[in-house]
Amino acid sequence: MVLEEFIREWESDCPMVTVRTSGSTGAPKEMAVEKARMAASAEVTCDFLGLKEGDRALLCLPVDYIAGKMMVVRSKVRGLDLVSVEPSGHPLAGVSASERFDLCAMVPMQVYNSLQSPEEAAKLKNIKHLIIGGGAIDGSLADKLKAFPNNVWSTYGMTETLSHIALRRLNGDDASEWYTPFNGVAVWTNADDCLVIDAPKVCAEVLMTNDIAETEKDDSGRVVRFRIRGRKDNVICSGGVKIQIEEAERMLKDKLSLPFLITKKKDCALGEKVVLLTEDDNLDGVEEKCKSVMPKYWLPRLYIHVDAVPQTETGKPARAEAANIAEGFTEP
Repeated sequence: MVLEEFIREWESDCPMVTVRTSGSTGAPKEMAVEKARMAASAEVTCDFLGLKEGDRALLCLPVDYIAGKMMVVRSKVRGLDLVSVEPSGHPLAGVSASERFDLCAMVPMQVYNSLQSPEEAAKLKNIKHLIIGGGAIDGSLADKLKAFPNNVWSTYGMTETLSHIALRRLNGDDASEWYTPFNGVAVWTNADDCLVIDAPKVCAEVLMTNDIAETEKDDSGRVVRFRIRGRKDNVICSGGVKIQIEEAERMLKDKLSLPFLITKKKDCALGEKVVLLTEDDNLDGVEEKCKSVMPKYWLPRLYIHVDAVPQTETGKPARAEAANIAEGFTEP
């Protein structure tokens, strides 16, 4: 879908819009959402960030997905001056150094790529509110953003919540691992320690997520902030040991220089075994690095070289595809 098509869809008399999920944990699917709820979500974000009519917004995400659509909706609802560029890994490459933007949403890959170019990094620093979503922000990327002069935010949300329902600062004195829910959003954890979201303005039903979370409460017992530890469906049970995939990847992020993913494969003895997909063809070297930082029972039992680790169109790890690669790999 191109921008003009979505604008026509948004301005039509139909009260619904069709959006696609990203496909990070399975096949992408389509869902119909109410325009009124998208508008309510846009208002909450604009209010939180203090955006006003005439502020400039940069759209550099595909409008096939909710993040791109919501940038358009924010501009329509708040009267922002929206500038659109072709979605790419280097969204600021063709933007003039003199241009200033009050709002831009990017995925982590776009931010990382922009930081590799001094010219693009300078443009990135000029964005008043940079919101980053659609994937985990690793520690090394977060470190590079800490000294940014303007506001850099990590978002928490999903297609079902019509973009984000909570933000956390990545830079400045308020930088934190903890997300603060928007006004009107209630969260808590269930018996499995997974986050539950009640955001009636944007979602008609209480949403049960698969995100394992820690919470902090005020004196009344209301959750005032939370942080995500991983996904319930990203747990590997290997020989009775439960291994959180995201935790394993965090252990390795400073050790492995080339892209990698942790996944799993069925094993007759262990039930499931840890598998590491890597773009590094020196598998012995990768194994040694893993042994230097990981607990014995968390270590990968199989290392697979791939030309490119699987990602979704929005830059998230394509977990289902990674698992299929591991299951289909013929071991020597």
